Amino acid sequence: MAVVRLLVRLAFLLAVLGVTTTIALLLLLVDRVTGRPHSRSPVARVCFLACCRCLGIRISEAGSPPPGPALLLSNHISWTDIPVLGGLMEIRFLSKAEVAKWPLVGWLARQAGTLFIRRGSGEAAQRREDITRTLQAGQSVLVFPEGTTSAGLTVLPFFPRLIGAAAAAEVPVVPVSIAYLREGEPCHIAPFIGDDEFHHHLLRLLSAPAPEVRVTWHPALTPAASVSARELSDQVRAVILDGLRRSHQVPGISGCPAATSSSVASRTEMISRSK
Repeated sequence: MAVVRLLVRLAFLLAVLGVTTTIALLLLLVDRVTGRPHSRSPVARVCFLACCRCLGIRISEAGSPPPGPALLLSNHISWTDIPVLGGLMEIRFLSKAEVAKWPLVGWLARQAGTLFIRRGSGEAAQRREDITRTLQAGQSVLVFPEGTTSAGLTVLPFFPRLIGAAAAAEVPVVPVSIAYLREGEPCHIAPFIGDDEFHHHLLRLLSAPAPEVRVTWHPALTPAASVSARELSDQVRAVILDGLRRSHQVPGISGCPAATSSSVASRTEMISRSK
């Protein structure tokens, strides 16, 4: 059954990537003919949703995305966070520079307007200015302030330097919690951590039964001059962590009982073994 699931999903995913690439090339052609760039956000959202369908991801939401431009901060578990969140609202992402080098995926990410940052390169100030300009242009931006992925059981400490873009652009900060569940408990397949390789992780996802991804849109926070970037960052992290814990304890998801705190903790060793 796993082999059949893998082959079917892989075939659909390749078809979606082919269509997406064709659309991206057509948009580039239109840009050159008209002499001006056109927004990729609506097309990107449809393609992200199609990608989620191919991966077998089932999405449930609590709350609603912000109605206007905002700086969104989310915990980070897997590369699949991007198609999940990008399929729910028109948004631009800040991603690690390594993604830009991934075959085809990196090129498509650039066409979708993704901003890239090299970790430890001292680029935070420049990226903060780029994010500020994007927000001022009326586009929402999502940042993963942990700077890396986690096993999905907690939220790592935040790097606060980029959060100042919200105050500079005079837009709110919206915390977002994302949790992957399998049979009512934290999913041990979804996390993309450590030395895992993209193609190995993709094949595992395509072979496994569908996970449920629970996305929680928290109320917006307005940056105040009296609150430092570190203080605001800590507040946002606390909200996201609380949302993650609540997602793991929601009863009746997909007809399964809620995960207990002990079962959540026991998944840490399982996740490390599965990599």
